[in-house]
Amino acid sequence: MNQYVRLGVNIDHVATLRNARGGTDPNLLQMALAVEEAGADGITIHLREDRRHVRDDDVWLLRDHLRTPMNLEMAATDEMVRIALKATPKACCIVPEHRREVTTEGGLDLVNQVSQIGAQVAKLSDAGIEVSLFIDPNTEQIQAAHEIGAPVIELHTGEYANAATPEQRDSKLKRLKEGAMFAHRLGLIVNAGHGLTKFNVAPIVSIGGMYELNIGHSLVARALMVGLPEAVREFRWIMDRACR
Repeated sequence: MNQYVRLGVNIDHVATLRNARGGTDPNLLQMALAVEEAGADGITIHLREDRRHVRDDDVWLLRDHLRTPMNLEMAATDEMVRIALKATPKACCIVPEHRREVTTEGGLDLVNQVSQIGAQVAKLSDAGIEVSLFIDPNTEQIQAAHEIGAPVIELHTGEYANAATPEQRDSKLKRLKEGAMFAHRLGLIVNAGHGLTKFNVAPIVSIGGMYELNIGHSLVARALMVGLPEAVREFRWIMDRACR
């Protein structure tokens, strides 16, 4: 195979832990720099409308000090687009967002929001920000992403990660492979993420042409046992091994 798949680390839950008591511990910037030093190719943060994870000041602080690209996950709202246009991160990933959800529950419905999301994508793209769209591996949604003009999609791997049986997992993996292949034919860059762990990530790495995986919760959870840098190194080793 001999492909290198980038590892983007989502540090939202470092901020969640900090926010539980207020103050500055754990220090989000310190953790982000440690993640970079350990081998991550980029840092992902989700600035939610309710600010339950990272806060506005985190965006500016990380933007000014990260050595790797910052990927800002965000809803396609006017407020978030204004913030992104001011912060000018390397990339923005537009995701669906509902206040009552614990975490992102699925991909965007682009088919029914082409004009709305397309307008926001155009604003971000005109500012030189690389835009990705978080979608399920559905050919209609992938086609809509292409029509909107975003150069990158991020395939939602939640159904694969949450599969109850090996047969269901294989079926969901096949769907992801077919979605990635279809996207590549359209000239799209393909990333993936959601629910990935050290135990299920290798098959996703092995999908042909996969460019980047974004991993957060399970990596931060693993860090409670081995430390954040070591958790990053473990994932990087597993991903590199799957690429051989």
